[in-house]
Amino acid sequence: MIRVLLVDDHALLRAGLRSVLERENGIAVVGEADTAERAAVMARKLQPDVVVLDLLLPRKSGYEAIPELLDVAPKTKILVVSSQAAPSWVRRALSAGAAGYLPKRSSDRELVTAIRLLAAGAGYVEPELGARLVTPNGSPALEPLSERERDIVHLLALGYTNQEIGKKLYISVRTVDTHRAHIMRKLELETRAELVMFALANGVIGPNVG
Repeated sequence: MIRVLLVDDHALLRAGLRSVLERENGIAVVGEADTAERAAVMARKLQPDVVVLDLLLPRKSGYEAIPELLDVAPKTKILVVSSQAAPSWVRRALSAGAAGYLPKRSSDRELVTAIRLLAAGAGYVEPELGARLVTPNGSPALEPLSERERDIVHLLALGYTNQEIGKKLYISVRTVDTHRAHIMRKLELETRAELVMFALANGVIGPNVG
């Protein structure tokens, strides 16, 4: 039996994932968490075979959660399932220790396949993403930014207001303002339009980013 822990801050998405997985023979959802902190506590207690992890979590990002999860549950395999599908985001997750990566647009069948492969000791990256990983991109331009700042760049470039970002990431508007000022200084940008162009040029957003 493959024991799975679901980590996503949206209850409806967790319910949808649970519904898909509970129809499968040999897979059991043993727990759910809506924050990185709760995920670490549950992973330590449950020692799941696979953690299905979103990247945009409140307070602490999924990237930060990956090494913590592996520290408390060393045998666990982490499958990132996220709307973030630029090559730079995939590379960061894999470098942090994730064993697999799927965009949220993936089919139910692909999700199940990925979980089974990870549980068997293999890795899995959605084929389209895998192909894009070997092509050049501007990801080094993001290096000056912290993980939280990269989350905020993504949301700002998509048109979210500071208030909306604060609600989505469970941080204050003042904190968003501070991050935004740091981002613009580090990237030497002055306007949102310049930020959007930067995000497009470096694969943070774009027509092929899920």
